[in-house]
Amino acid sequence: MPAIVRYDQQHCPIARALDVLGDRWTLLILRELVIGDRRFTDLRDHLPGIAPTLLTQRLRSMAEQGLVATKELPPPAARSVYVATARGREAIPVLRALSRYGMPLLEAPTADTSILPSMVANAGLRAYFDAVAAADVDERYLVRIGDEEFLLSSVSGGGEPRPPDVTLDASAATWMDVRQGRTTLRRAIRDKRMVRTGPAAAMHHFAEIFQLA
Repeated sequence: MPAIVRYDQQHCPIARALDVLGDRWTLLILRELVIGDRRFTDLRDHLPGIAPTLLTQRLRSMAEQGLVATKELPPPAARSVYVATARGREAIPVLRALSRYGMPLLEAPTADTSILPSMVANAGLRAYFDAVAAADVDERYLVRIGDEEFLLSSVSGGGEPRPPDVTLDASAATWMDVRQGRTTLRRAIRDKRMVRTGPAAAMHHFAEIFQLA
């Protein structure tokens, strides 16, 4: 079904992209689905403030636009999940650009701030991947953020799976402090807010590739 045109007086690709992606919550729903498949309840949990009826409407509209689809999980799960389609995943560069644009606008977290580890991994790390810095490096980095683990790579697309060259373990708040420049990887390790397992050289590459230096 074609998009409902709201900028029909403008022959402009930005205007047409906003017809598809510009509704409130649409990009945030895609933010969740490009990370992985989600149940309806997962989306509600990760999108505080959205009403169930509005979430249903947005998912239906996004399915009509070809951005999301549903699939049935086999037993014993036997439930439906929402997935980002290939067309939906084409918005990943948009999401990463918005992450970089919005990071300086984000206030420092307080003790009461809820920070999703997936947000830190994707908006705080993957969005800053520097292909030039990674050009001659073939390494894997295991990032522990709270109770969750994310395997990052210097190779676009992830490369061949293998044990990580270095592991970095810290809370979500510490990772955000590093990302926003309130501390550094080395200082966080020195202050025992982060634990490094593996060589310092691999951590140095990690910092350059994900622009944490």
